[in-house]
Amino acid sequence: MPQLDAFPITRRWPPTDPSVIQLYAFPTPNGVKASIALEELGLPYEAHRVTLSDADVKSAEFLSLNPNNKIPALIDPDGPGGEPIGLWESGAILIYLAEKTGKLLGRTEADKYQVIKWLMFQMGGVGPMFGQLGFFYKFAGSEIADPRPRERYIAEAKRLLNVVEGALDGQEWIAGDFSIADIALAPWLNGLEFYGAKEIVGWNDLKHTPAYVERFMARPAVKKGMVTPPRDG
Repeated sequence: MPQLDAFPITRRWPPTDPSVIQLYAFPTPNGVKASIALEELGLPYEAHRVTLSDADVKSAEFLSLNPNNKIPALIDPDGPGGEPIGLWESGAILIYLAEKTGKLLGRTEADKYQVIKWLMFQMGGVGPMFGQLGFFYKFAGSEIADPRPRERYIAEAKRLLNVVEGALDGQEWIAGDFSIADIALAPWLNGLEFYGAKEIVGWNDLKHTPAYVERFMARPAVKKGMVTPPRDG
């Protein structure tokens, strides 16, 4: 694999075909963004299962590609100028893949920035706030007696959902046509089920958002991407 020798991560997760994109991920709301995008775009790739355990994400090999020790990350052996490129941060990966193919970024330059706007909304708002909601509602933070952190993130999740609800009034996808903004947003909305938090954030009071998630989850590429790489080894 001469073109990937410069990436130490390939020694721990060796490629079968080093000529295709190498994805290092786990099926979390962030992790599946990359696999769904690759499936939707029809790009050939290999998915390597990198768990959230320190043994994986804090290994020297993974840190050599992503010093921030978070999935997803990828290597494209056919990057800009035909040279290999390593990438991390799910939003950056989505923009890269969309620009590489000229797809899922809208039809015009103006559309592109509407898509990126909603992508940033997910990256800066929905992802961090829903993640904190999960921590304080379902996981270790739920044991904290002080109700204020939990109440803060429940309220913020409700606010963000109302923003989404308003944007979806009169259209099927968040930025017009189906795009990387949907690939970023919908898995996090779907994650409220995993957190057991739908009722507490008023999910059943929403009209457009539940149908939006159902449309998204019904897409064949989404169905495959949601389980790639598999959760169990």
